Amino acid sequence: MTAPDLRLRRPSPAMIALPWERALGDWDPAEVPLRELPVGPSRHLVRFVEVDGELWALKELPPRIARREFDVLRHLEATGLPAVRPAGLVTQPDHDCSILLTHYLRGSWQYRRLIARLPPNRPAHRARLFDAMVGLLVELHRHGVYWGDCSLANTLFSRDGQLFQAWLVDAETSEVHPSLSDGQRAHDLEILVENVASGMVDLAASLGRPPEIDDQLIAEATDLPARYEALWEVLHTEPQFAFGDRYRIEGTVRELNDLGYVVDEVSLAPAEGTAGTAGTTEGTVRLRVMVGERNHHARYLRELTGLDAGEGQARILLGDLRAHQRAIARDHPHRVGEEEAIASWLHDVLTPGMRRAHAAVRHRGTAVQAYCDLLEVRWLLSEQ
Repeated sequence: MTAPDLRLRRPSPAMIALPWERALGDWDPAEVPLRELPVGPSRHLVRFVEVDGELWALKELPPRIARREFDVLRHLEATGLPAVRPAGLVTQPDHDCSILLTHYLRGSWQYRRLIARLPPNRPAHRARLFDAMVGLLVELHRHGVYWGDCSLANTLFSRDGQLFQAWLVDAETSEVHPSLSDGQRAHDLEILVENVASGMVDLAASLGRPPEIDDQLIAEATDLPARYEALWEVLHTEPQFAFGDRYRIEGTVRELNDLGYVVDEVSLAPAEGTAGTAGTTEGTVRLRVMVGERNHHARYLRELTGLDAGEGQARILLGDLRAHQRAIARDHPHRVGEEEAIASWLHDVLTPGMRRAHAAVRHRGTAVQAYCDLLEVRWLLSEQ
């Protein structure tokens, strides 16, 4: 027997003791703490193992493809992009294959489970999934990552407030470049449309949905490039306006912040052929905005309170915090400082609210998401 080549990022004794010398399909549940979890369509064998109190996903691949996927996932992790985190790579010369080890993404959903729970006449709910997918693809392309096989089957979704966060879980065909050409982005979009349309139609058929819904699903998939281009345009357009209309900078920054993006830098420069005379305020300028990560509200919440939350969750929590601040200002004649109001919200509102909300859903998901859902229910009840 040729010893396997182990590359483990968390080399605990229990992890090292797994039977890495055997093919993944030969692992015996009586000897290895395997877990049976639903797996979407996959070209390769995928199994799950529980070690050190955590769940790990293992995928058997040809060595060359496994090495490339491991390297791409490491790059995505380093750049903070939403993808599963790689935990190891084991090459098995005797079996001419490798096992890619990744962290199991807790609290995530496969699209099949999400769509199956939605009535066919609820396109708005599907639109939230598609918006999440488009947002993920835009982020990958902004960072020079060509997905190559963008599909619902290769994506997991997690709740983020009233939004969904999409996660890349399969990077077998992905490539990392300094930047992507328009042709590469367009090709990725073509793959997205084809895969999403076929995946949705197949799922509808398996759920016994009426055939007439196929046209609607295909139309929704065909609309994905328009969603993509709208977001891409907001991030990359360079508007021109008169130097005296600098108030438009604030509107641009606010729009990007509302989408969740952090604005790192703003620059104004004379537009080509319109430079005015030195010392004057006339002429047309071009606005260029350098956009950072899509965590504007999450970063702001962390700065104020120290809490870590998703971008969608942070928007909801910030709204709840502001409502609490207004209530304190109304009920107390003396001025209450911001720090005091934040401390009151954390101690008297958020902490007990999260505890009770999480218990009400039997501790499924996260306490933060349970509290966000509670606020949504409260709002709906107040409308009634």
